[in-house]
Amino acid sequence: MHVEKTDLPGVLHLVPKRFGDSRGFFSEVYNKKTAVEIGIPMEFVQDNHSLSREVGVVRGLHFQAPPHAQDKLVRVGAGRVLDVAVDIRKGSPTYGKWVGVELSAERGNQLFIPAGFLHGFATLEPDSELLYKCSDVYAPDCDGAVRFDDPDIGIDWGMDISAAILSDKDAKAPYLKDFDSPFVYEG
Repeated sequence: MHVEKTDLPGVLHLVPKRFGDSRGFFSEVYNKKTAVEIGIPMEFVQDNHSLSREVGVVRGLHFQAPPHAQDKLVRVGAGRVLDVAVDIRKGSPTYGKWVGVELSAERGNQLFIPAGFLHGFATLEPDSELLYKCSDVYAPDCDGAVRFDDPDIGIDWGMDISAAILSDKDAKAPYLKDFDSPFVYEG
């Protein structure tokens, strides 16, 4: 597995090896021993699968607060997305900064997003499917979001954001300046 650090400490871009022939390919997308060796020591307890039918769907920016904060290991099973992480740990030198990685089924790459970061994505192809592992179960009382188009964050989604297809929840999410993060930077 090839591991690339991003501009946000702890957020990792992973590219698993693929072994292909005329029939297709095989790829080991997760191995606990390898994950621990590359700095992903947590146990994943829930797998999620999301389908977005149209180009321009934006989901996020989401987080789950303690005591059910989630680390996520994200990949695309079909299509292509811009996957984004934003640091929301109070006191972090990268607070409010973001990274975006294009994930695709064709490439098979993944993004690891630790707890303390917002997560969101925009679909770049129709019928894009996101598959992700979470280190804690979904807890509605810990669920939260920040605006995907917050000018203080300034994410370049690579699209006309006025045409983004959003859920009601995401359209009503607060801006970062109006948000009291439940996460604290620990150095």
